[in-house]
Amino acid sequence: MSPAEQILPLAGVALGAVLSFLVSSTTERTRWRRQQAVRWDERRLAAYAEYAHAVKELAARYQMIAAARGLTSGPVPLEPTPEVLSEVGQLESRRSALSETLGLLGDTEANTASKSLDHCLWRLESLARGVEMEAGQDWNQAYLEFRNARDRYVERARASLGVTGAVARDVAWPAAWRPAGSSSAP
Repeated sequence: MSPAEQILPLAGVALGAVLSFLVSSTTERTRWRRQQAVRWDERRLAAYAEYAHAVKELAARYQMIAAARGLTSGPVPLEPTPEVLSEVGQLESRRSALSETLGLLGDTEANTASKSLDHCLWRLESLARGVEMEAGQDWNQAYLEFRNARDRYVERARASLGVTGAVARDVAWPAAWRPAGSSSAP
């Protein structure tokens, strides 16, 4: 057997080994990147959702305190006792910590929307506690701005996660659920 006849099979085996290595490496790298993307998306989803829940819980407490002060009607009034204010302080600390996580994991648009939402939430807190501000604003206007800011935050968070579609907000209540003499949602 000539040297050329011996080298060709060895070269074929070597070439096959190199190609197999390259394909395996590329496949493993792609799989690793996909796993990392899923891992971060799961954490991002958790950060977005936990922050939104904390904000909603605080807004509900502020609305209850505002009801106790006669600024709004609807929720069960909650007197701003030292215990209630301490609980609200703990909720705010939790929201603040979740905001830090959001800052690390969220994209620019969602983080910007969360800061606007924070400002609206703090405005609700000021009104509920009776803190005087330069710009006059009533509770209903401030709460509407809060809801709009929360909707923007949800939209930005969904876009960051690649979730398509829109969230329906103004869905009419079934007629049987409306209070007597009412033509719109409560």
